[in-house]
Amino acid sequence: MDLEFNKREDHNKLKLAEINKLLSEIKKGGGEKRLQKQREEGKLTARERIEYLLDKGAESIEIGAFAGFEMYQEQGGCPSAGVVVVMGYVSGRQCLVVANDASVKAGAWFPITAKKNLRAQEISIENRLPIIYLVDSAGVFLPMQDEIFPDKEHFGRIFRNNAKMSSMGIVQISAVMGSCVAGGAYLPIMSDEAMIVDQTGSIFLAGSYLVKAAIGENIDNETLGGATTHCEISGVTDYKAKDDKDALDRIKNIMKSLGDFDKAGFDRIESFPPKHKIEDIFGLMPISRTEQYDTFEIIKSLVDNSEFEEYKPDYGKTIICATARIDGWSVGIVANQRKLVKSGKGEMQFGGVIYSDSADKATRFIANCNQRKIPLVFLQDVAGFMVGSKSEHGGIIKDGAKMVNAVSNSVVPKFTVITGNSYGAGNYAMCGKAYDPRLIVAWPWSELAVMGGSQAAKVLAQIQTSTLKKQGKEISQQEEQEILDTISKKYQKQTESTYAAARLWTDAIINPIDTRKWISMGIEAANHAPVTEKFNLGVIQV
Repeated sequence: MDLEFNKREDHNKLKLAEINKLLSEIKKGGGEKRLQKQREEGKLTARERIEYLLDKGAESIEIGAFAGFEMYQEQGGCPSAGVVVVMGYVSGRQCLVVANDASVKAGAWFPITAKKNLRAQEISIENRLPIIYLVDSAGVFLPMQDEIFPDKEHFGRIFRNNAKMSSMGIVQISAVMGSCVAGGAYLPIMSDEAMIVDQTGSIFLAGSYLVKAAIGENIDNETLGGATTHCEISGVTDYKAKDDKDALDRIKNIMKSLGDFDKAGFDRIESFPPKHKIEDIFGLMPISRTEQYDTFEIIKSLVDNSEFEEYKPDYGKTIICATARIDGWSVGIVANQRKLVKSGKGEMQFGGVIYSDSADKATRFIANCNQRKIPLVFLQDVAGFMVGSKSEHGGIIKDGAKMVNAVSNSVVPKFTVITGNSYGAGNYAMCGKAYDPRLIVAWPWSELAVMGGSQAAKVLAQIQTSTLKKQGKEISQQEEQEILDTISKKYQKQTESTYAAARLWTDAIINPIDTRKWISMGIEAANHAPVTEKFNLGVIQV
């Protein structure tokens, strides 16, 4: 390996180490003292519950671990949005597990908590995947109720989804393992089966203090809505569990009894590791996000046997389209080529930029994959579409619109990996979050923004400086530089992978070595949902 490879490898592994360090802190939830308090109450923590429930030794992936990162600082923070979401296997059946983390503000719901829960339900709905709720929550975080209560994508949408999912035949199982209050009480009862842990679980629309205030009745919480009340008197819950493990064991037994599911029929054969070492990705990816590199080498590090069949290899070279296998699954890959290439007309084209011919090629390839029922994998390292008079006169907007149309109307499952840059309309054309990828993940050094940090900062600084000068203020060169530095620092922060993951613009920041696992588990989940729609581009300008 050459010196440049080693420098890249060291830099990128350090980026991953930084992410892993942050993740280890996030996984502590509200802190060790609060976690220990739960244990002293005879309860497992949210992550302990999930660990006990999932099949030992089976693969799993965590959705939205960084949700809420560095948000709500004035309220004390909200690590992992106060809820843990994992895709894994229970009694051999792939499913989603959603567990409130009571160590974070007693499991109260912040705006990002609702968004994360809705994302979990969205994944369940898209893939017809069973979902298990481990409930332990004090309900809405009241100081922020106006940001979580009444709107379409707020708290109430959870229960609307419960009802819709039930009508679709998606299995929902709930275990009330702590508080379950107010509107939140509907979630377990709208599930197919619900159980409650004796002495620690409780369900009521209003707790004892509110009941006293509202109607003057004196009653304790256990009598009002404990396990005995709901299993023997109200009939609200189906089973009484003696402790957390007993409840989780019952869920395992329920999952064992599930019937088979209809398959989408995505093709899978025996899996083979890449011949190119996947670890080489750390040395292949450049340190600077503007530096060029060969995306073919990344693809070879991800696909089975490092083999792929390229589509239109001599046309539209700034986008690579190819069919391959990932962990045995047949996939169609759409990737931004990041090195300088020569077009069929002999012109040099910048890597990471989408030109008209590239967009045209990608559109046709996406249509082919839909025709052949092949899931799509997008590898994003894109600066956007080519600009300038030549591109505009050549119809770049029209060709870009075709590609966006194809991505929007694609009916096969889509999976997006942000390997580097994700800028501007390139994010859209390469299946950003708005285009319904089944899963969207980012590598640690990735950046997501409307444009690159240095360009955006210069534009914003020029606008601010011009405004000040129009107001009659004299701006020195040093002051101009200070304005640029301030804006650059703020803008750069907003492009970081952690900023995007905190807001659930991506589902996770992952170790590149885990990319194959995420795609494989994602396609396996998608295989639960037969494709019933037909691919139709609709009206496009030809």
